[in-house]
Amino acid sequence: MPFSASDKHDIGHIWEKVAPNVDSLGEEAMERLFKCHPKTKTYFSHLNVQHGSADIKSQGSKVLKAIGHASQHLDNLDEALSDLSDLHAHELRVDPGNFHLLCHNILVVLAIHFPKDFTAHAHAAWDKFLACISETLYSKYR
Repeated sequence: MPFSASDKHDIGHIWEKVAPNVDSLGEEAMERLFKCHPKTKTYFSHLNVQHGSADIKSQGSKVLKAIGHASQHLDNLDEALSDLSDLHAHELRVDPGNFHLLCHNILVVLAIHFPKDFTAHAHAAWDKFLACISETLYSKYR
């Protein structure tokens, strides 16, 4: 799904706001995921998923850094996320439905923290972007 110039602008603009805050925003997105969808914790049984844990902060930071990497490769997400796709499909074997759940929580966090910048168009661009990331991550499950 190609991104328009406007989509790319909105994705980049929001990412500029997110980048300096990947630890706290990633942690918040992961905590929301675990609180709203407790079954997703099963993939993190080896981590401390309690509120405020270093493990949640670390995992959330990894997720948002991967999204930041993807934001720099909008025209070739398959190549940019190939290793991550392999990891999730072949080693971690994460239920692909969980990507959608996490993406929803990321959108909520963005809307809360950047209300003036997270316009309806920015929301649509980020929803499209995160959906493309999800599709790329579970593409190797087939």
